[in-house]
Amino acid sequence: MIDRIFAPALVLLVLIGATLAITTAWLDSRTTVQTVSLPGVEIVVTRALPRTHLAVGENTEVTPSVQ
Repeated sequence: MIDRIFAPALVLLVLIGATLAITTAWLDSRTTVQTVSLPGVEIVVTRALPRTHLAVGENTEVTPSVQ
């Protein structure tokens, strides 16, 4: 009977302890993060024109189509 109460209580206390340990490590004020600001970069490019010959086949002669 006591093990049905003891096991869930032990699991709950372990979860609470782990949560407190992670929270205190996460909120620790002694750790500092250094950030570096880099200068801005301006990129200037020209767009290449698209090709105009889209459907060029090997046969360039005009032949009537047979239907």
